[in-house]
Amino acid sequence: MEKWLIGIMEEFGYAGVMFLIALENIFPPIPSEVILTFAGFMTASTDLSIAGVVLSSTAGSLLGAVLLYGLGLQMGVEKLEKIVDRWGHLLRVTKKDIYKADSWFDRYGAWTVLFCRVIPLLRSLISIPAGISEMKFRTFLLFTTIGTFIWNSILVYLGATVGASWEEIVKYIDVYSRFIYIVLLLLLIGIIFMLVFRGKRIR
Repeated sequence: MEKWLIGIMEEFGYAGVMFLIALENIFPPIPSEVILTFAGFMTASTDLSIAGVVLSSTAGSLLGAVLLYGLGLQMGVEKLEKIVDRWGHLLRVTKKDIYKADSWFDRYGAWTVLFCRVIPLLRSLISIPAGISEMKFRTFLLFTTIGTFIWNSILVYLGATVGASWEEIVKYIDVYSRFIYIVLLLLLIGIIFMLVFRGKRIR
């Protein structure tokens, strides 16, 4: 996959970077760290500039985020309620849980969006609950832009700084990503355990 990603950036420049980052936001398994660090490296050997790469990658991130936000907006709380009505007894989730989560997101959602934009996997998926909770679009766009700009700037700058050793940065980011995935997995297991335990107590 890396050769395909690099080939697109080499052939299409800023447009290629924007396209790949937009795609990465919609399909999180695509590695943004490879795209951004190599794009940063390319600024030393091509006409691409660090500012141009950061801006084009940020534009691509916003495009992907807005699409996922729209998906969440279309889903809405009402459709989630229908899912809970049908599958809630298996998932150990109630409508009350949905309302609590929605209320929490209304209160802290903007900062959650900002924080999650620098967390692998969550940086894309956070746009969906933002849409479901009907976060104000301007607020969503602002905090998404800030978080995305920070993440993109760091990786592009690192790629430009280390030059041909950009792959070393990818390795370190990969370790960081794996650590985050493990933490998320543990949190998920903990949540499932609590839901099951709560269900047994209710019985």
